[in-house]
Amino acid sequence: MNIYLNAGAMDVASIGMAVTANNIANMNTDGFHASSARYATGPGGQGVQLAEIREDASPGAPVWHPSSFAVEASNTDLNREMVNMIVNERLYQANAAAISTYEGMLGTVLDIVT
Repeated sequence: MNIYLNAGAMDVASIGMAVTANNIANMNTDGFHASSARYATGPGGQGVQLAEIREDASPGAPVWHPSSFAVEASNTDLNREMVNMIVNERLYQANAAAISTYEGMLGTVLDIVT
């Protein structure tokens, strides 16, 4: 078992959570375009890595201001962001559990050897 793969996946999940948090924080900012973290299989077909952070270029809905002109609202979809938060949370939790299990197994082996 390579715990470095798990630790790397936890880093990727943290980045994904930061991207999601940024989107939610700016969802009421006119003209803001949400981004998404894209993941890929790690080197040698093992683990997970961050492939890219991609901005969603689709326009937000028009918002009319009191001076009678429209501006583009944020295109952040709160429902999608909540799902992304859950996915990143589960990715982090699963890899933290794998590291904890490995640590427990290693401790048992060391207890047997000594």
